[in-house]
Amino acid sequence: MKNNFYKLLFLFALSLFAISCSNDDDNHDDHDHDQDTSEEHTFVRVLLSDEKTTALTLFDPHEDKISSFTAKFAKASLYTTESGRYAGIVHRDNNFVETFDSGLELHGDHIDVDDVPKFGVLATSALKPTHFKSKIGEILTFNDGDGTLSVGKEADVNKAGATFKTINAGLLAHHGAMATFTNGTYAITVKDNSVTGTLPEKVKIIDNTGKTLFDAKIQTKGIHGNASDGVYAVFGSSSGILVVESNGNQKLIDHPADFGTAWFGSILETASAGKFIGYTAAKGAYLIDVVAGTVKPIIANTTIMQCKTSYDRKKLAVLLHSGEFKLYDISSLQPVKETKATTETATDATLKPQMAVTDRFAYITSPSTGELVQVNLTTLAIKKTKVSSTPYMITVLGYENSETHSH
Repeated sequence: MKNNFYKLLFLFALSLFAISCSNDDDNHDDHDHDQDTSEEHTFVRVLLSDEKTTALTLFDPHEDKISSFTAKFAKASLYTTESGRYAGIVHRDNNFVETFDSGLELHGDHIDVDDVPKFGVLATSALKPTHFKSKIGEILTFNDGDGTLSVGKEADVNKAGATFKTINAGLLAHHGAMATFTNGTYAITVKDNSVTGTLPEKVKIIDNTGKTLFDAKIQTKGIHGNASDGVYAVFGSSSGILVVESNGNQKLIDHPADFGTAWFGSILETASAGKFIGYTAAKGAYLIDVVAGTVKPIIANTTIMQCKTSYDRKKLAVLLHSGEFKLYDISSLQPVKETKATTETATDATLKPQMAVTDRFAYITSPSTGELVQVNLTTLAIKKTKVSSTPYMITVLGYENSETHSH
């Protein structure tokens, strides 16, 4: 009798434990999904530089909080690293690159506040560092002044004594670009002076010592803009869209028939493998499928001021000179949101608004008022926050996630 009683007690306790675990699973699954989508994710941050001062502003939109820092120089270009935790701060005219740590760390399904926001130890001097990329845990700049690459590691951002490594592939100085493949090799532009000016004409494959693995196979009449998904490296070219693979294969995809002399000077990566965005102010933004070899219009418009993919690379956002903001779904190529976000900007304005977009908000700088314009993508409500005297560049840091370790 006593044994039966203990068995029943054990089964009852076990059932309570199972129900408790089940509830935990349900709560975990729904925690972030139930959050009000009219608010920004808890762990998204917006970093801004200033044109005229060394002010560096970190904005926490969820808390509506601003933290102020001082960069080495004014007019810094800002880029987010692959992990989302760090930023590369590029001072092209001052031959310097520094790093910034948001302090946020992704742990599987949740975010830890690992440290306070601060500048990283990792920094380097380089001759006109310009093009920035971050893949396979690396932070890279192409240095226009001498045709070299500077390569650092995200893991070393806060490591004492950490430095960037220089890769010299024996290139002439030029306005170049590079892309990283998942096997650790690089596609890098080559200048042979067959075309006058600073733009390169070819692309070759090198290893991390600068040794040439595959020579260029295609000669173009000028290259600018590139992106890579780790498998394909895509370069904008006046001769066509140049597609390069790590095994040395290269091909050109024709521009649309009505392009004439126009060509994509900007290439953006998307969340879909083998698919990229090509943008030219002369024609608009198009989806490039490098496998199918197709180029399809997303928005054919000659008044685009800003063209950016969203933080998750699933949407394409464009800001027209008129102040109209348009958001497109990259998979369907269809518009999903549209609103008047800013006042009109003259096409010849010296400093124009810059934009960064998450899945919930568009963030647009207002250089003339020193504000950050926040467009709620659910309600289309607009809010403005004073950030610095003349906001210059902008990038999103952190994670589209509101899960904490204590959920």
